[in-house]
Amino acid sequence: MVANVKSIPIRTAGSPGADVEQDLYEVRKKIYPRAVHGWFVRWRWALVFATQLVFYGTPWLSWNGRQAVLFDLGARKFYIFGILFWPQDFIYLTVLLMISAYSLFLFTTVAGRLWCGYVCPQTVYTEIFLWIERTIEGDHVARKKLDDNHLTARKFGLKAAKHTAWIALSLWTGFTFVGFFTPIRTLAGEVAAFSLGPWEMFWMLFYAFATYGNAGWMREQVCKYMCPYARFQGVMFDRDTLVITYDEERGEARGARSKKADPRALGLGDCVDCDICVQVCPTGIDIREGQQYECIGCAACIDGCDQVMDKMGYERGLIRYASLNSMKKHLGWMDMLRRIFRPRVLIYSALLWVIIIAASVTLFYRSPVKADIIRDRNTMAREVPGGLIENVYRLQIMNTEEVARKLSVTATGLEGLSVSGISLPIEMGPAETRMLTFTLRAPVDRAPKGSSHIMIHVAPVDQQHDFALHEKSIFFIP
Repeated sequence: MVANVKSIPIRTAGSPGADVEQDLYEVRKKIYPRAVHGWFVRWRWALVFATQLVFYGTPWLSWNGRQAVLFDLGARKFYIFGILFWPQDFIYLTVLLMISAYSLFLFTTVAGRLWCGYVCPQTVYTEIFLWIERTIEGDHVARKKLDDNHLTARKFGLKAAKHTAWIALSLWTGFTFVGFFTPIRTLAGEVAAFSLGPWEMFWMLFYAFATYGNAGWMREQVCKYMCPYARFQGVMFDRDTLVITYDEERGEARGARSKKADPRALGLGDCVDCDICVQVCPTGIDIREGQQYECIGCAACIDGCDQVMDKMGYERGLIRYASLNSMKKHLGWMDMLRRIFRPRVLIYSALLWVIIIAASVTLFYRSPVKADIIRDRNTMAREVPGGLIENVYRLQIMNTEEVARKLSVTATGLEGLSVSGISLPIEMGPAETRMLTFTLRAPVDRAPKGSSHIMIHVAPVDQQHDFALHEKSIFFIP
């Protein structure tokens, strides 16, 4: 795929009347990353398998007779294994975003773009799509040769097979994505019966199209031009951040030589100028030119260079993870690691653990029942037979767990205050929400005129559960 290029005529000095067309935008040169093997590649593929096992497998897991992870937007219930979240628990989403942000800051400060290089969906799916492309069309040389050739039956067949595989994977990805919001077994039946709803169809096709376009066609363009992280990552780096670095002092001057030749006698460094580091780079940069925002930190160049060093009989690490300070001051590995524990890293770590511990404690002690009680202001206090004053209240009660409960409602704050107009105990089904109306009555001769502060209590009838909810309210006597 080649980007559109806009050209305009520009009149050049020294040549009156001469118009020269000059490109305003750089033509994209398609990158054919070369396959590479090594320690970092194995780590990257291990994380590809792990992330995709979680993504594709999680919707098919069952828990208590329902889908283990399901974000039911219609019912406003969000199931994550044994935990049920409600819209009122939005604070936990905020906490999750804070944990994600501080984790990103911490890992980037320590070792650069680990997220981009190993677990970012763009990186993961680009790796998968490239593997499909290599399997069908061949290595980087064969793929480039195929693209340069005229259209033939073989070329059409290979391209058709590749895109069919890409589209099939994209559709399955879109189907799985929607399966987190609609029970996936129900969704599978709807797909089989061609009875998908309009929103389900839209989001499945939209997510499939995004996967196909980003991982199949745009690839490094997403990382270089669309992802904002590439633009602000530099503010999180410092001179002690571990980044992928070319050892210029050791590698220069570059030059080809035979394996038996002594590079020092030839006035050369260890870099044989093979360009393997460029050929394996998914964004097509040359790491030997220094730090560049296009580098996603995948470490493919490290594995590629190490292979060449092994063949030449040189020491590994010409391209390696290192900090700028360690390169300048020739620090050893242990000295470099000790510099990891610097103030900003400690601050990020402390904030991260404080948030995680606080969120875990509040989640552990979260009340299994939530209640909201308000006095019905549309109904005036009234006197009823027996010398009692009656006030009306509305009770919204929510059982946040998948366990049936029986609840009692009592009130304190005035002598003789009693609950009526409601069947007690209240029987709540699993994960049920109910809106009830009840009344409180108090003897008119035992309570002061005007407003009195009272406390309404909601507690389980079963003594095995020791939680209780206490809501403040007002009781009015005319």
